[in-house]
Amino acid sequence: MKRYLNISIIYLILALIGGVFFREFTKFNDFTGNTYLSIVHTHYFILGFVVFIILLLLEKNFNITNKRINVVLITYQIGLNLTIIMFIVRGILQVVNPNLTNGINSMISGIAGVGHIILGISLVWLIIEIRKVIVKA
Repeated sequence: MKRYLNISIIYLILALIGGVFFREFTKFNDFTGNTYLSIVHTHYFILGFVVFIILLLLEKNFNITNKRINVVLITYQIGLNLTIIMFIVRGILQVVNPNLTNGINSMISGIAGVGHIILGISLVWLIIEIRKVIVKA
């Protein structure tokens, strides 16, 4: 349980940092348009902090942690952080507005897409593994 709490605290801190970075970076660059930086805060807050708080409660009530869940959670965090990193890259590039080649632009979108795919698969996998544990209990 302590591990879930510590991970949720880390994601809460990252969410807060993401929100402050968005606000200050756009203000510093006099940027008023839409940017992917604006969604870093909410993604880390919900998909990081809230998910791991829910897992903490599930662990307390159903003792869900096992080897398979640990693998799923590692995969989940890889997908989440890869997605967020690409949001940050895309958001910074939107603010500074460099001339990107089509290849670089596509690469950023492709890596973000891979992060989303990993995240989506791991969410489904996580629910399946939690269901197995709860049904067994």
